[in-house]
Amino acid sequence: MSKNKDLLDCKRGIVRFSHQGKVRYGLVSGGKLRLYEGSPFSGGQPGKQTAPLNQVRLLAPCRPSKVVAVGLNYKAHAKEVNKPLPAEPMIFMKPSTSVIGPGDKIVRPAISQRVDHESELGVVISRSCRLVSPEQAKDYILGYTCLNDVTARDLQARDGQYTRAKGFDTFCPLGPVIALDLDPTKAQVKAVVNGETRQDTNTSDMIFDVYQLVSFVSQVMTMNPGDVIATGTPSGISPLQAGDVVAIEIQGVGVLSNPVV
Repeated sequence: MSKNKDLLDCKRGIVRFSHQGKVRYGLVSGGKLRLYEGSPFSGGQPGKQTAPLNQVRLLAPCRPSKVVAVGLNYKAHAKEVNKPLPAEPMIFMKPSTSVIGPGDKIVRPAISQRVDHESELGVVISRSCRLVSPEQAKDYILGYTCLNDVTARDLQARDGQYTRAKGFDTFCPLGPVIALDLDPTKAQVKAVVNGETRQDTNTSDMIFDVYQLVSFVSQVMTMNPGDVIATGTPSGISPLQAGDVVAIEIQGVGVLSNPVV
């Protein structure tokens, strides 16, 4: 089993974790974990108290009231599924009940014959965000995390829309950290299944960049502190089977690994 420090690939980041029966937020920097007094989403700041990073259980790094996801946002993925490039972002939502953390099990529903991984960069919102411009968007972003937009592909095709296919419990792994210093315009995003790389693309292939997406979503709905935007998946989507272990790896963030049952 990997140690927590081996799962993180950021200079500074915020984790949410369980330790000694309590759930806390912490700031990871230089391999050290400093505990927050309160929550980073309500004005809390890191205090003097520390905890051993490798002895805590990492959880999903935030508790979003909603996850707003973006479909078809990589040029190569649009080509892969033989669809034209969209003129504006196509958004849908994943329920908060789909969110799980590092190491938690992705449960394949019996009703689906094909469940796919989708590696994505997740944008974590820091404060109430409504009607912002792309130029203002950076001021509303706390940081970035790994996200797996797990999808029942056969149900997506059958329904013609995304709610059921992407809304099952456990279908939104998040973590392991909210990276605070990432450049989201040139991050490498990978999906690795049982040690085999399935997806490996740079965010520079995005059709709409992170700041455009935050702005676009904010024109539609208010994003609350801790809400997440899933920025789309690159090419290379493939099915998951029970017994697989799928890892989403983002350079400058870390590794989000989950078993499939």
